[in-house]
Amino acid sequence: MVRIGQIKAGEFPVILAPMEDVTDSPFRSICKDFGADMLITEFVASEGLIRDAWKSRMKMQFEPKERPIGIQIFGANIDSMIQAAEAAEKADPDFIDLNFGCPVRKIVMKGGGAALLQDIPKMIAMAGAVVKSTKLPVTAKTRLGWDEKHLEIVDVAERLQDAGIQAISIHGRTRTQLYGGKADWTLIGEVKNNPRMHIPVFGNGDIDSGPKAKEMRDRYGVDGILIGRAAVGNPWIFTEVKTFLESGGVPAPPSVSERLKLLLSHLEKSLAYKGERATLFEMRKMYTGYFKGIAGFKPYRIKLVTAVSMQEVNSVLREIHYL
Repeated sequence: MVRIGQIKAGEFPVILAPMEDVTDSPFRSICKDFGADMLITEFVASEGLIRDAWKSRMKMQFEPKERPIGIQIFGANIDSMIQAAEAAEKADPDFIDLNFGCPVRKIVMKGGGAALLQDIPKMIAMAGAVVKSTKLPVTAKTRLGWDEKHLEIVDVAERLQDAGIQAISIHGRTRTQLYGGKADWTLIGEVKNNPRMHIPVFGNGDIDSGPKAKEMRDRYGVDGILIGRAAVGNPWIFTEVKTFLESGGVPAPPSVSERLKLLLSHLEKSLAYKGERATLFEMRKMYTGYFKGIAGFKPYRIKLVTAVSMQEVNSVLREIHYL
């Protein structure tokens, strides 16, 4: 059993990776229904929490069924991160996750996310300060390094552990790679096999099927995996991966009617959570996943992503019913 502090995460946890404008409470709860062992919120800006910004507070909301869940925070200022951790703790998550890996330019330019890979001493100091400021377990998510010349993750992981981090998730790319190219799990394996490491090590990057998950588990010995982009509009991937890991079987993909039913449920949850405007915008990235592999879907996708009202969306979905 993998443990993060007192949290029982599962024998080999399959975790939904945090993604901005994707892993909100409605989507997380659906992934939980399909077998995700642990969930993490979208990243929450430390400065937003300090200002008590509405969007930041909203990102920390979750349902009891989503446990165990972590609130992920990011920022460039250590004092602000301490205050953010204190605010996050009040929302009563199971753990706090530190984002040291987001490669997005607007985050990096402000000194947050993967920018800290260029200042490892500050990253370690920040982690230690947050650990001391909260009673909750603190975890961290990061990357192999800033670029190919600075692949420092083996040392960084050990130092984060020494600072009190209780689990580490590693994306197998550098910051400069963004999401391009192929994830390299070799160094993730080196972190896991470092005899000085005793906290759980989770791998992330390019897991899109049961066989791929098994390959990474068996080859690199990680304690668990995170699934990110492959879960977008495809929450049943958690059932697929866990079934394959447990029995080697591959469940049949959901039918068109099953996909429609699930999508309608997702839309309903999202409307209640954030309203029509945000739902219309953020669900656009979900449609391709929901109907991947369904012949004749492309023209309907164009209609869905250009719809300006839920009435239009529902009209298109009624047409898809006959595919």
